[in-house]
Amino acid sequence: MREGQAKRKIRIGKVVSDKMEKTRIVAVERLFRHSRYQKVIKRRKKFMVDDPKNESHIGDKVRIAETRPLSKRKRWRVLEILNKVEKI
Repeated sequence: MREGQAKRKIRIGKVVSDKMEKTRIVAVERLFRHSRYQKVIKRRKKFMVDDPKNESHIGDKVRIAETRPLSKRKRWRVLEILNKVEKI
């Protein structure tokens, strides 16, 4: 990596929508402890992710990485599919 360049963020999430061509919606969950009450809280954020080969489908667990803006809301891409869900 070049000097002065930040390392790209990587997240692991679950595909929740595959209705678009070459785009997936991936939900990433994170757990954190509330600063005052110390209760563990679960938060979920959805990302629009580029999947140029249309390989991932709903339910798949994927690793995504930050990238340059590909469209208005798409700034992530699929690195790899960790778990494939079998269709019945």
